[in-house]
Amino acid sequence: MSARWLWWAWPLLLAASGAIAAAAAPAATAPDAVSAVEAEGDTPEALYQAALRALDEGRSTEAEAMLARLIKDNPLHAGAWLELAITECGLGNGVEAERLFGEIERRFQPPPGIQDVIASYRSVGCQRTEDARRASWLLSVGRGYDSNVNQGASNPAFSIGGIPGELAPEFLAHPDHYRLLSVSYVRPLPLADTLAIVQLSDRRNDRDHAQDSSTLLLGLEHAWSIGRWRARATGVYSNLTLDGRLYQRQEALQLRAAPPLPLPEQLELAAITNFSHVSYPTRTSYDSNTVELGGVLHYRSGQHQAQLTLSKLHDNGADNRPGGNRDGWFASAQWYTLLRSGLYGEAALTHQHWAGSQVYSPGLIDTVRQQDTSNARVAVQWYVRPNVSLHLEGRLVRNRENISLLAYNSRALQLSWRWDNF
Repeated sequence: MSARWLWWAWPLLLAASGAIAAAAAPAATAPDAVSAVEAEGDTPEALYQAALRALDEGRSTEAEAMLARLIKDNPLHAGAWLELAITECGLGNGVEAERLFGEIERRFQPPPGIQDVIASYRSVGCQRTEDARRASWLLSVGRGYDSNVNQGASNPAFSIGGIPGELAPEFLAHPDHYRLLSVSYVRPLPLADTLAIVQLSDRRNDRDHAQDSSTLLLGLEHAWSIGRWRARATGVYSNLTLDGRLYQRQEALQLRAAPPLPLPEQLELAAITNFSHVSYPTRTSYDSNTVELGGVLHYRSGQHQAQLTLSKLHDNGADNRPGGNRDGWFASAQWYTLLRSGLYGEAALTHQHWAGSQVYSPGLIDTVRQQDTSNARVAVQWYVRPNVSLHLEGRLVRNRENISLLAYNSRALQLSWRWDNF
């Protein structure tokens, strides 16, 4: 993510803009970049939106060419000036960055928030060191409460083989407080427009240590263009441990392609394809292979961003998996906005539906499983300093099932202290 909103929302995007600026190549007008610029149209807003999309997708060379052209043709475009200045500073081009910062101050008389951003870059300098130029960090420590850390059943009554019963307490919801530590690291690789991603997290409950978890995610992302088409491929490996033992492994590959459709400048429609394999070392009968096909509609305007996703799912499970293969769909709506200076809001709602192809467990649970999982999330983030923020998040999960043993609900509240590019 680039610094494109800094003119209105400088604190949240400061660290991320440094990472994108560091990844960008020196200012140049490469032939492929020029052709992409020409294809986007001549209006300033179209060119700016194209540059933002290029930054989002890691096509930093193209984005830099677009911003340079935009400033040349539209010298009063404040956002483009700031984008380019931060990019030059991240590349170690201190003289050029200072010239651009000076022009921003002279032309636009920036508000205090932008002045603080410029001052912070000046105070640390624009040296092109290997770490500062290429690495982007996020460190978060948090404290939270979860009403159901073990995803325990919401209904104690059940029936197996027509015989009613009642679940023991260990299979019902266990509320608990927890501590969370997470680290994210993103680094551009020598191959143009390619990122390496590492994420680590560790969650420790106060009482229910059997549900203590750790996750590791390793990823590679590469973006490219074919004419006016924009594409991105992401490969991910992750694993999850519970109570110190490996519980789940996952490998996934996602392809995203955005064609040049005649849409308003604020909108982008892209097709997505996702392939994933999930394995359970201690429960191999639950292994699965999932294919997802769908679309993403992204909206960006001023201080707001929104994204809608709708996709079709097919899950080909292990031969002896309860319920057999599954088909379903997934939908999500996400919204992000600036509430006021230094304060940002997020909201998201997702729903996933699965339908099994076979009776779940013949003779015991003679039901074809139907699963509907809804997840609502709201969050606010307050930047107390340019690189330090408080993040408050609330989550509500409702997993409705026609097999009562598997249905559960949970509510969670989490407060985190975050450092960006510390």
